Amino acid sequence: MTSSTPRRSVLAAALAAAAATAAGSAAPASAATPATSAARPGKPGTGKPSLVDNQAWTSYTDWRCGAGSGTHAVAGRRPGLVIGAPKGRTDYTDPHTQKTSTWEYATWISPVHRSHVPATEVIASWNAAAPAGTWIQVELQGTYSDSTATPWYVMGRWAAGDGDIKRTSVDDQSDGKSSIWTDTFSIDDAASGLRLLSYRLRLTLYRTPGTKLTPTVWRLGAMASEVPDRFTVPASTPGLAKELDVPRFSQNVHAGQYPEYDNGGEAWCSPTSSAMIIKYWGRGPTAADLAWVDPSYIDPEVDHAARFTYDYQYEGCGNWPFNAAYAATYKDMSAVVTRLSSLNDLETLIRAGIPAITSQSFLKTELTGAGYGTSGHLMTVVGFTADGDVIANDPASPNDAAVRHVYKRAEWENIWLRTKRYNASGGVSSGTGGVCYLYWPAHPTPAQKRALAAVGIR
Repeated sequence: MTSSTPRRSVLAAALAAAAATAAGSAAPASAATPATSAARPGKPGTGKPSLVDNQAWTSYTDWRCGAGSGTHAVAGRRPGLVIGAPKGRTDYTDPHTQKTSTWEYATWISPVHRSHVPATEVIASWNAAAPAGTWIQVELQGTYSDSTATPWYVMGRWAAGDGDIKRTSVDDQSDGKSSIWTDTFSIDDAASGLRLLSYRLRLTLYRTPGTKLTPTVWRLGAMASEVPDRFTVPASTPGLAKELDVPRFSQNVHAGQYPEYDNGGEAWCSPTSSAMIIKYWGRGPTAADLAWVDPSYIDPEVDHAARFTYDYQYEGCGNWPFNAAYAATYKDMSAVVTRLSSLNDLETLIRAGIPAITSQSFLKTELTGAGYGTSGHLMTVVGFTADGDVIANDPASPNDAAVRHVYKRAEWENIWLRTKRYNASGGVSSGTGGVCYLYWPAHPTPAQKRALAAVGIR
């Protein structure tokens, strides 16, 4: 009733088996025991080493510092990268339509970024406009702690629409040391101590040959992380009582609608959450954009978000970077996928007026008042009560009016931040370790900019 079968469960099962063979114990991919290393920089004033490294290229100088071939950096209020004189032409056979088309293309490779966190996982995200007749590909290549290099991994082939190519993740990418699981680079055997120390990203911009069309990329980056192996996480001390006026959308009112997008609304927790925050910021699809939706459906922007976040390989709407990229297609919006360390981080954001979409999994008995259990679900945190409990717009609700929930702080914080959990069968599954999506205006207020910086986002 919440989300489609999450790739996190598949990832956990596969990598637990690999770890059991290699190290004699089962350890989910997101549940890595950190290798011994020197103390790493932490959040200012906390004295705690950081578990997350966020890097992004966004400025005119950033785009000029990369190695471009056929690309051009553009200045202005929102600097970006576009196709200049194309590098060449190439054929692409869409695996989901079997259609082969010829495209002009240009490339840009970022400078090498050395993460301050020796990482077990990396998730890329990007903000771009891709008008009809254009699309982009994002790749990652890194260096391991044993001084060897990864191959170039495809992190996503993305189009804002679905008429030119079908946006897709790419399966079956591995070098025997790491693998790509839908949208996540993951070390295969974290218990071995192997880590990714640095990486660079490659953008390829595509357009219809003979035109002057171009995608425009405003932001490209990645979140590298090394989250400890943990079943439980102690609750943080409450520090804020505030609630944001975020619109409330239920995914369940869309059950059965457009089953070609992951069987309809019962699996649409991620695009439903995205639609809530996009509307909160005063953005969203126009009436013309929504003309394809059955006019009898309420909240048609949810159907629209599902269609335009759908990953044709994953066969679902829960691809994290695709949701962030969708949000950033709206005027002057920025978006990233990251991890946060505690509810105090969410309080920092809420104080500045920034809600967050969080990913968690839990048994029915683990979250009082939810009334369901899930192997993977997204909800929107909109505030905190005077007692410090979490106010969440939970899309797994029977109707829009029922979406607002108050969840106990300690329960909610644990199911969100843990990396290992016991599933309904008594086995061990993975948790997301504090994953969230953040959407905010491309030109934030000073208070919003400070709040984002406090959680590692620039």
